[in-house]
Amino acid sequence: MDYSDKVMDHFTNPRNCRKMEDANGVGTVGNPTCGDLMTIYIKVEDNVIQDISFQTFGCGAAIATSSMITEIAVGKTLEEALNISRNDVAEELEGLPPVKMHCSNLAADALQVAIENYYENNVESIANK
Repeated sequence: MDYSDKVMDHFTNPRNCRKMEDANGVGTVGNPTCGDLMTIYIKVEDNVIQDISFQTFGCGAAIATSSMITEIAVGKTLEEALNISRNDVAEELEGLPPVKMHCSNLAADALQVAIENYYENNVESIANK
């Protein structure tokens, strides 16, 4: 399988790969077919993702997409981050083989679940603003 240099770089040197103990939003998704499991952690302040990290158990493409989505999402508002698509992730990685596109789906999905979790955990504080 041919991977871009950027995919290989994010696979061999993943950015933001760590469990975040003080996250205020966490999203975990998996693909039962391939076995990939991905968790995204976000720290949100004033509606902006100030810090983001991930833990991924899966193939090189899953690790690369996890790493890339953290770079794309940091500094964005929650609304902007919710609009990050699987195609955005794949394009930033300079392409993925078609059989690995589901990995970029997982990264975008995990981020969306983390944001939903943030909103669920902070409904009261958001409603009081």
